[in-house]
Amino acid sequence: MLKRKLTQKVPALNLQETLIVLAIIGILLLLALPNLMPLISKAKSIEAQTQLKALYNSQTTYRYLHSKYTLDINELDFVAPKTVEENGTANYHYEILEASNATFKARAEAITDFDGDGIMNVWEIDENGNPKQTIKD
Repeated sequence: MLKRKLTQKVPALNLQETLIVLAIIGILLLLALPNLMPLISKAKSIEAQTQLKALYNSQTTYRYLHSKYTLDINELDFVAPKTVEENGTANYHYEILEASNATFKARAEAITDFDGDGIMNVWEIDENGNPKQTIKD
């Protein structure tokens, strides 16, 4: 009978080669990360714009029903997503700043500093329905 060899050598990387590859990847990440931070900030600000549009729609519906805007966010058909502080995924806190019969203003303020510069991103929306960035992060 023929006996088969049960073990075969598989070509692989040794520890030194693996560490060199990891070091190169780390250096490339350090070079690329500063260039990616504005894109990360912009992507996260889409959350604020989307939620403010939903808040605008809720305020508009409320105005059709009651002939005025409301200052109480709980009276609206709007539920703010849970923030990262509340074990959720949202990076913004939402509030209504002012409301009258004809106008309102709402704000989304970031609770995390996206690029680490100490400035928190702030977006606002009014009765016209166009979100505006008031403080850029």
